[in-house]
Amino acid sequence: MQKKLVMLFIAILLAFVILVGRITYINASSGEDYTKTVLDQQQYMSRSIPFKRGDIVDTNGTKLATSERVYNVILDAKVLLSDETKKAENIAATKKALKSYFQIKASAVDAIIADSPDSRYNILKKGISYDDAKAFEAAEKKNSKIKGVWLEEDYVRKYPYNTLACDVLGFSVSGNVGASGLEASYNSTLNGTDGRRYGYQNEDSAIENTVKEPINGNTIVTTIDANLQSIVEKHLEEFNQAHTDEAQEGMGFKNGAVIMMNPNTGEVLAMASSPTYDLNNPRDLSKYYTEEEITGMSSDDKIDALNELWRNFCVSDTFEPGSTIKPFTVATGLEIGALKGDETYYCGGSLQIDEWEIKCISYDNGGHGQQNLTQVMENSCNVALMQIGLAIGPEEFCKYQSIFGFGQYTGIDLPGEAVGILQSPDGMIKTDLATNSFGQNFNVTMLRLATGFCSLINGGDYYEPHLVKAIQDENGNVINGDMIIYIYGCYLKERGKLAGNKVVTTVMSNFGLYKALDDAGIEYEKTAVGDKYVYENMSANGYRVGGEQSGHIIFRKYATTGDGILTAIKMMEVMLEKKKTLAELAAPVPVYPQVLKNIRVTDKAAAQNDPDVQAAVKAVGEKLGSDGRILVRESGTEPLVRVMVEAGEEALCEKYVDEVIDVIVKNGYRED
Repeated sequence: MQKKLVMLFIAILLAFVILVGRITYINASSGEDYTKTVLDQQQYMSRSIPFKRGDIVDTNGTKLATSERVYNVILDAKVLLSDETKKAENIAATKKALKSYFQIKASAVDAIIADSPDSRYNILKKGISYDDAKAFEAAEKKNSKIKGVWLEEDYVRKYPYNTLACDVLGFSVSGNVGASGLEASYNSTLNGTDGRRYGYQNEDSAIENTVKEPINGNTIVTTIDANLQSIVEKHLEEFNQAHTDEAQEGMGFKNGAVIMMNPNTGEVLAMASSPTYDLNNPRDLSKYYTEEEITGMSSDDKIDALNELWRNFCVSDTFEPGSTIKPFTVATGLEIGALKGDETYYCGGSLQIDEWEIKCISYDNGGHGQQNLTQVMENSCNVALMQIGLAIGPEEFCKYQSIFGFGQYTGIDLPGEAVGILQSPDGMIKTDLATNSFGQNFNVTMLRLATGFCSLINGGDYYEPHLVKAIQDENGNVINGDMIIYIYGCYLKERGKLAGNKVVTTVMSNFGLYKALDDAGIEYEKTAVGDKYVYENMSANGYRVGGEQSGHIIFRKYATTGDGILTAIKMMEVMLEKKKTLAELAAPVPVYPQVLKNIRVTDKAAAQNDPDVQAAVKAVGEKLGSDGRILVRESGTEPLVRVMVEAGEEALCEKYVDEVIDVIVKNGYRED
């Protein structure tokens, strides 16, 4: 028994020796790192370092919303009072400096000393400028009697152009919380992660700091053109002033609004509504109410007034579209064959529908008389439109209302979108159909109407309206749709949820995306440009993610078209799960230089199918090999052939694009 105990003691002793040796080795080789790790956990103090909320810029890079660095003046009363022998001197010097540099009264310091002498964190003043902060720090270094004051970094949201695009941008409240507009829709994208400064005691009992740097928010690049936006708002205000007192004393229009969109992309170039408000002071009602009226308001009254002021009329209000709907009625008739285009109509000023006489705008003048279809549209004739509506019939009329998107959300990346109310074909009587044909007895939003007109203009393609065209990381790198497809495709693959091991792209995706996907072992399909084609492919094959380089990304499990807000949420999901920034996640995707040139031609199909042109395209493709690509396609809306080349160098792209265009010109296809 004794022998066993001895052996056990020896084994324990040997293990102890080995352990001591191991500790000695660790201390010699990595002792400093381990010591710091331990001390980091023994916090002496911990202060948050705020992130900088991302900027919102217009399409040209003009800052529309930004966060400026400011400082909060903090008093540590315990430090100020720590030296009993010099306490009076230190207090006097500190109060003098605070008064001189920040206009902080001595009484504020006295109150803290009296009430909370052991307190470590007392905010004396917020929003100190960088220059004032640095001037104080310089004085503090020269005068050792200034004690217990430190400057806490902070940011304040600023809008350089005050009211410009206020309904689009929205504003944020304390804590970096977007309250409306893009600030709310892209809140998670604009926000970053706070850093932290830790203070600890080293082996000599001195205070050392270790810092975890903050991760700043991403910048969103909007489709808004600040120049166009300012022109629109200027004319909107001038119109309002010109018509003041016409409806009632003291007022112009109750609501006025303008939308400018690119019909071939869905990009909103300008969106303005009136009344406006100052984004830097969004709760100021003095522009629209007297001081007496504001004083007399209850809390609920003020909330109602502010909500009315902050409302984006273009998106959140519906109205009867009236005569603006007439082109859609005519387009429906032509599309289904109810109209041939050579019809004539007689307008005597009204039309009898059952027991109702429904008047035209020409009623007082005896009607428009005999008109062809062009004249019907020029004269905005209700009588002719009612006849066209009756010829279409309720089923087809309502079907095409739905095709144009009326009664549905557009999916714009703004909060608070309303949806109009339509009549159903069931129970729709003749008078309903007649009045619907010229825009009465149903309602739409201004945005939905504008989006519908884009489809009419561009030949029938639907593009989801959107206000954000790109997301940039804090270094200014653009995170485009290609990178988002890559990031989320890899995320799904890692989790075993990438259906078919494929993502869906369009022919305009950058060559760098395909290189990155090949490296990641992910396959892909290519479709024509447009949400419609991407979704059709995804739906037919069960694929989960696809989209365009432009940023229209479809997450088929959640939506049937691109959605900016959903995309932002999904990217935040990946960032949180992977604990990486967008820049880090997108880093494997190289962006190849791309040159795209359009040439106006007499015959798109003939130019593209010309044997010499095809030979030139083939020759460029062979020269590029696996290091680039060439794409030649027809425009869907204009008499254009688009020639695009991607390669390692921009000069090479230019050279090869010009080679193909030269052949098109030489063979006589260019339209003079």
